[in-house]
Amino acid sequence: MKKLLVASTSTIYGSGYLEYLLPTLKSFFVDVKTILFIPYARPSGISYDEYTKIAKNAFSNINIDVVGIHQFENPKEAILKAEAIFTGGGNTFELVNQLYKKHILSTLKKVLENGTPYLGTSAGSNICGVNMMNTNDMPIVYPPSFTTLGCIPFNINAHYLDPIVGSTHKGETRETRIKEFHVFNGIDVLGLREGSWLEVIGDEIILKGDLTARLFQQNKKPIELESGVKV
Repeated sequence: MKKLLVASTSTIYGSGYLEYLLPTLKSFFVDVKTILFIPYARPSGISYDEYTKIAKNAFSNINIDVVGIHQFENPKEAILKAEAIFTGGGNTFELVNQLYKKHILSTLKKVLENGTPYLGTSAGSNICGVNMMNTNDMPIVYPPSFTTLGCIPFNINAHYLDPIVGSTHKGETRETRIKEFHVFNGIDVLGLREGSWLEVIGDEIILKGDLTARLFQQNKKPIELESGVKV
C-alpha cells in the first residue's frame, strides 16, 4: 500500500529546511532509522554530498539518519533495500534524467507501490505525478522521457503562485501556463501552494497544510480545494 508525502516545498519563509514538516515526518516515518536520500535534482552550486548533509541535519532533529543514494555502487539495490526514501527539490529535468540514466525509475515506482514510505519536495513531488510536464524548471538537460512515477493520477505544479493583484507584469501566470498544457493534454493538474502537501495512503489522497490547493481540469473552471479534503 502506497505511503507518500508529496510536498510543494522543503522550506517555507522564516523556517529552516523541512522544519515546518518535522512534526508530520516524525509520525509518518515512525520506526524508520535510516532514510535513503535521492539528491539528483540538487540545487545549483552544491554537490550531492553537500545536499545530503542538509537533509541529514534536518532529519537528525527527529533522530533519523540519512544516507545518499550516490554513496552506493548499486543504486537499484539501495532503493530495493531502503527503509524509506526522500527525493529533494532542485531541477526536475535533471532529476528525471538521472533516474532514467541510472535505470532506477521503474524500481522506485515498484517499491513505492509496495509501501516503502516516501517523501518528495518540489522536484521530488513533481515526479510522483503522471508526468513532469507541469514543472516550473528550465529544461537544462533533456531526459529520455517526461513520464514519471504515476503514483498519483494527476500532475503537480509545485510552488503554485496566484496572480498578484495590481501587478503590471504581462508575462504568463501559472494558471495561464497550465491552461496551455490543457490545450494538448487531459491530465488534471494540482497547484500546490507553499506549505501544503498531499498525504497518500493507498488510493486515498488528502490535502494537508493551512492553505487551499487549486485543481485544474481540462475545459473546466479551476476548483479551490480546502485542506483536509480528499483529492
